[in-house]
Amino acid sequence: MTLAAPPVITIDGPTASGKGTVAMRVAQALGWHALDSGALYRLTALAVTRAGGDGGDEAQAAAAARALDVVFRDGGIWLDGVEVGNEIRREAISNLASRVAAYPAVRAALLERQRAFRTAPGLVADGRDMGTVIFPDAPLKVFLDADVNERALRRHKQLKDKGFSAKLSDLLEDLRLRDARDRDRVHAPLVAAADAVVVDSSRMGIDETVRKVLDLWSARGLAG
Repeated sequence: MTLAAPPVITIDGPTASGKGTVAMRVAQALGWHALDSGALYRLTALAVTRAGGDGGDEAQAAAAARALDVVFRDGGIWLDGVEVGNEIRREAISNLASRVAAYPAVRAALLERQRAFRTAPGLVADGRDMGTVIFPDAPLKVFLDADVNERALRRHKQLKDKGFSAKLSDLLEDLRLRDARDRDRVHAPLVAAADAVVVDSSRMGIDETVRKVLDLWSARGLAG
């Protein structure tokens, strides 16, 4: 008798759509694990810069992805024993992460590492290809979207709250470029899965969005 795999809720969407916060809150509500897949690409980008690279070498980026010494614990992220949760949120690292994420070799290097997060009692995974590539059998797939202007405002506030300076117009342009890069890449582009529920959070707060996802899960009549 084959044991059923632990359930997964995937939350995909563009940068600053709120998917990371929503995924964490949904996971907490259900008592499940959470996977911030974007953090793995940001960590890869950080490792590349620490090795003196600029993201232009696919083989180097893939090697960095394979060699990541990462620990996720108590809301913190450690790379090679050093807490880097704030460092990987810098815009320079975010932009580089979007670039290296387009490399097929990098995505292949991180594929099984991401799938390994699927453990009991369940997993909430957020990213850009969670429902299309990493967990295509997930019983609930959410594509969380929001207007790009609203996302720029959210990112601006997020960076200011963390003590980083940022110009709103620059953030808006960066988001538009990143959206195009993520949606147009050949391998694992940012797209809603055919069976995903699209949720527009442009005019929804975090609490309302979390409740929407939890209601979608409850509506499926599955244990949580």
